[in-house]
Formats: sequence, structure tokens, C-alpha cells
Amino acid sequence: MSYFKIYSALPGEAASIRTKVFVEEQGFSDEFDDIDKTTKHIVMFDDSGNPMAACRYYFNRDYNAYSIGRIAVLKDYRGNHCGAAMLGEAERQIRSGGGGRIVVAAQLQAKEFYRKQGYTAFGEQFLEESCPHIMMGKTV
Repeated sequence: MSYFKIYSALPGEAASIRTKVFVEEQGFSDEFDDIDKTTKHIVMFDDSGNPMAACRYYFNRDYNAYSIGRIAVLKDYRGNHCGAAMLGEAERQIRSGGGGRIVVAAQLQAKEFYRKQGYTAFGEQFLEESCPHIMMGKTV
């Protein structure tokens, strides 16, 4: 049985997961930004207390909605619906805080994952560090 912890500052577990997934595996170099200092972070742990996955969420004034981002699942835990569980927990946190509209800047390769979770694409594709992304949204 896994569990979640919510943090007000970037915890070491989330930084480590994001470094492994986005920097080492996917080759991003600008993984960490100022948003990390003011956002909520969620880390998912397995029943032995090992970190499995991480994400962050914050109110995005540009879209007048909450943004969920940096969803990362360690390789050993992929294929077990950890990404969907992380997204669901972030949605629950946002909803419990009074939020209703959520946006994600989805890597194009993850578009189908988000679609299955109820997100709809909008706008034009764009590049972040040469990786194609699309904005997607959902009301919770």
C-alpha cells in the first residue's frame, strides 16, 4: 500500500526523483526553477517508505487555474499506475483547497495518458528544451 506526503518546499526525495527521470533519463537541463520555491510538492512512497514518484502543483495566474507538473515516476515503479495515482492525489489536493480548473503542460508522448485521466488538449504545440508539449485542461 503506497502513501503520499505533501510538502511546502521541494523535498530531497522529489528532487532526486526528478533528477533521475527528467535530467538523467530524458536529458533536460533546466529541471528546477523558481516555481519550486513557492509550490506544493507531493511524493508517493511505497509501504517500505521508499520514494516512488513525485509531482508539484500551484496556482497558475496565466491560466487562472491550478497547474500540475513535473510528474515523475521512478523506472522500477512504472507500469503500476503510479502516474495516475500521483495525478489523482494532486487533483484531490487542489479540489480540497477549493480549486476547480487544472492545466498541465503535457509532453506530447504523455498526451494519451492525460486524455485517459479526463484532460483535453488546447492551444498549439510548443517546445520546452526541444521536447514537444501541449497544454491540456480538466475541471474537477
